[in-house]
Amino acid sequence: MASRPKRRAVGSGAPQPPGGPAVRAEEEEEDGVEDEDEDEEDSDEDDDEDDESVDEEVNVEFEAYSISDKDHDGIKKLLQQLFLKAPVNTAELTDLLIQQNHIGSVIKGTQCAEQIKELILSSCEKNCGKSLVEQLDTLLNDNSKPVGFLLSERFINVPPQIALPMHQQLQKELAEAHKTNKPCGKCYFYLLISKTFVEAGKNSKKKGSNQEEKEELMFANAEEEFFYEKAILKFSYSVQEESDTRLGGRWSFDDVPMKPLRTVMLIPGDRMDEIMDRLKEHLSV
Repeated sequence: MASRPKRRAVGSGAPQPPGGPAVRAEEEEEDGVEDEDEDEEDSDEDDDEDDESVDEEVNVEFEAYSISDKDHDGIKKLLQQLFLKAPVNTAELTDLLIQQNHIGSVIKGTQCAEQIKELILSSCEKNCGKSLVEQLDTLLNDNSKPVGFLLSERFINVPPQIALPMHQQLQKELAEAHKTNKPCGKCYFYLLISKTFVEAGKNSKKKGSNQEEKEELMFANAEEEFFYEKAILKFSYSVQEESDTRLGGRWSFDDVPMKPLRTVMLIPGDRMDEIMDRLKEHLSV
């Protein structure tokens, strides 16, 4: 839209008296200065309005749908932000997730499944005592008690409230798969790898300890703290050297530099109802 000086100049069709143009120019120049000041004031007001609107709550609706081939790139990126540079075939894992048509696929024996198991066990050996390594190895290789690999990834700034309906739906699908004897219907344990952080200057726990100081850990996905509370086995390992800021950003909480970790948890399947109750309590909107 034209400014007020420009509208007056364009809209004026009256003939000018002798000597008029020079006087008119001065008047319009003065008007222009005044209007420029007014425009600057209007601009300042707009900036103030923008600043005031920063703290407003925005309601966003999400629509859930089944995984399809068109989600391949997005899923792979989410897996890459979890595994970073670890030797896990994220492309194969992405294909397996897309191929599932009910809830999950039996991925025992596939390359990516063995890579994930090797990653977990080798990280445990480097950061935990022998007894914990042996316990984890036994549980992961017990064919009579299947372990489900729980993936819960989302892009940065997606609120944790979205996790509640997603986890609830997952539990419904698992129950339905179990009733109809479909693969992945019954999991005795769930393995979860969570993106966590500690203050950069903090010393990590001593090797051999089976407990983390929960108050030291900060979870990228806030709701995963409830899974951590119910886990029977848990440990963390650093991914400082593998971190890719293009995917994960440089993390800090309250302006304190943070060291990126991956926290491994093994949660009994019979504790999932308790976790769902905790999620409802804290994430219901």
